[in-house]
Amino acid sequence: MSRRLPAQFCDGLNRRSFLRAGGLAMGGLTLPELLRAQGENRYRLGHKACIMIFLAGGPPHQDMFDMKPDAPSEIRGEFSPISTNLPGVQICEHLPQLASRMDRYSLIRSIYGAKDRHDAFQCLTGRLNENQPVGGWPSLGSVISKIRGTAKRGIPPFISLNPKMKVSGWSNPGDAGFLGKSHSPFTPNADGAANLDLQGVDVSQFKSRSALLADLDRMKRQVDKIVELEGVDAFTEQALGILTSSKLSDALDITKEDPKLVERYGGGSYEYAGYGDGACLHNDYFIKARRLVEAGVRTVTVAYGRWDWHGQPHGTNFENARDHLPFFDQGVSALVDDIYERGLDRDVSVVVWGEFGRTPRINAKGGRDHWPRASFALMFGGGVQPGRVIGATNKYGEEPSERPVHIQEVFATLYHNLGIDTETATVNDLSGRPRYLVDHTQYGKIDELV
Repeated sequence: MSRRLPAQFCDGLNRRSFLRAGGLAMGGLTLPELLRAQGENRYRLGHKACIMIFLAGGPPHQDMFDMKPDAPSEIRGEFSPISTNLPGVQICEHLPQLASRMDRYSLIRSIYGAKDRHDAFQCLTGRLNENQPVGGWPSLGSVISKIRGTAKRGIPPFISLNPKMKVSGWSNPGDAGFLGKSHSPFTPNADGAANLDLQGVDVSQFKSRSALLADLDRMKRQVDKIVELEGVDAFTEQALGILTSSKLSDALDITKEDPKLVERYGGGSYEYAGYGDGACLHNDYFIKARRLVEAGVRTVTVAYGRWDWHGQPHGTNFENARDHLPFFDQGVSALVDDIYERGLDRDVSVVVWGEFGRTPRINAKGGRDHWPRASFALMFGGGVQPGRVIGATNKYGEEPSERPVHIQEVFATLYHNLGIDTETATVNDLSGRPRYLVDHTQYGKIDELV
């Protein structure tokens, strides 16, 4: 006669809660569910990866990477262009470090295909948030999780480092859509904490692993005594093992980095940026993203800053830019260097962009409003050819005038860099219908980049 598991361990933690500890930040996804979804690919030795930095709110393209110095003052704004180390290419004076590294990344000035809607969904899926299949379109990270599984046992394939945010459209970590919860991102910062939180144990406490392991071993011994383990799901047993591992917490612990490298990134603040409802400006997230892909994560998303600058009484577009751009310049430049210096440029693709651009004409409040007809993206690593400027906008930055690049082309390029053929690869929706990853009948990979 089988023995039933009692409702709780002696310390008050029941078995179900214990097994769900790793799923608290996964939208309800448990570790056994995650492991079931990973299938045979979970033992792969090598992997390609992607880091997506989402500039929440829509950064002003004409004040950053698409300067219009010959335009009237109400369009060109307050900033001046400076030369980069790529002959003939200029960007904003408040981005001097990125200007000196132009030969290490590529700039797309002619992104189009967005809607006038504050929604990370566009950047996370490459799709518009309308006329979706039942369940919704899955994000890039969820698709990669489905197709590739995990790269290293005990490490989730998809992690979002988004901090807690007040605007739901910006805080979207990359929903799994019709692929289901098993391909949702692990979200260690979603509760507003700066570090991984696992059943109330933050990353600093993992420094004293002996106490933690003793507690976990004690709970596992209780399971051994109470349950006939040969009857327990194999994935559940693996989940128990993962809870005793510090691989993920180690990856998130930047105290293990050289302090000089951490200083190079520039730090920042965990407070809400801008008007108080966006993501924070903290460049430690970029270090964590790099550490996570090294640890085996396939996709990392990061929401960064608050770029929706409509003007007074919340500061003009240019006042906010003077606050954001130095942190952005230092953090992204440090990540560029880090990716190259560690040899990750062969395997890790990085894209930096927002959901749309800003109006060419400055409004009466000193701000720029939403402008979905043109925006920019930075891309580097993973096979992207560096030192290229793709596309252009017209003289006022209103719309692409040369080589328009649809947002789905960016996705096709990322999938290509990850070794996924968008001409043939599909994922099934909830009705069992195969869905292509991009609308490849209209948009292909950006051939100039790969």
